[in-house]
Amino acid sequence: MRILMVGDVVGKTGRQAAEEWIPVLQEQHDIDFTIVNAENSAGGIGITPEIASFLLDRGGVNVVTLGNHAWGKREIYGYLDQQPRLLRPANYPPGAPGGGFGVYECRGHMVGVVSLQGRTFMEPVDDPFRAIDEILQTLSRKTRIIFIDFHAEATSEKQAMGWYLDGRVSAVVGTHTHVQTADEKILPQGTAYLTDVGMTGPVNSIIGMRKEIVIPKFTSGLPARFEVADGESHLCAVLVDIDPTTGRATYINRIQVPAQVTSRAVNDDSTELTVTQR
Repeated sequence: MRILMVGDVVGKTGRQAAEEWIPVLQEQHDIDFTIVNAENSAGGIGITPEIASFLLDRGGVNVVTLGNHAWGKREIYGYLDQQPRLLRPANYPPGAPGGGFGVYECRGHMVGVVSLQGRTFMEPVDDPFRAIDEILQTLSRKTRIIFIDFHAEATSEKQAMGWYLDGRVSAVVGTHTHVQTADEKILPQGTAYLTDVGMTGPVNSIIGMRKEIVIPKFTSGLPARFEVADGESHLCAVLVDIDPTTGRATYINRIQVPAQVTSRAVNDDSTELTVTQR
């Protein structure tokens, strides 16, 4: 089972990059199942039913995950209750719209996907470690293929989750910081791990936002209303191969499609799109 996870899609620029490059990567790497974090896809914060529907119905995406900006657009609340392939973090208190995990059929196998949110330097939520223990009691009876999107700020909290779940899930991939890390690995008990998959959106920006707005905020200390940058974009993702019999990962590879690569170049087999750690 080959799973592609695409990192935080930011604004219109990120959506355009995802729309252009996900089908290319799916074909080039023979992808079975695609997960996209799109919590910033609507104007840089939140997601709308229209965007979620496009990604899931026409964008070739199997599951869309969210994070702390899941609630950025109020119109998504009702849609979260209706669409089981759109996941907000599972460790929000009971009564929050939508669900945080699911099991999905793919080419004769069942794939479990869980969205979790960290607590360090983040808004208060329930304990993600205790939440995943409870969720796994359900998921482990249905499938051995379990993929975790851990939306968290602190690298230490993400690493702790990876080691905590080693051998219990197939992959733990971090989102939220928008900066792709270079620490992809398969942990000793067979869990693929990456601290942060990175961002899909404008390159000449500060985590997707306009530099001209963000820099004065740091230099003056005054509040500012952020805006999504425009211009060239890139796509960040990770590729994970999983043995469906054991649920263990056998391969992990970071992917970054740089801004200067056009769709024609991406389709050229001579163009190297991936960066491999080992």
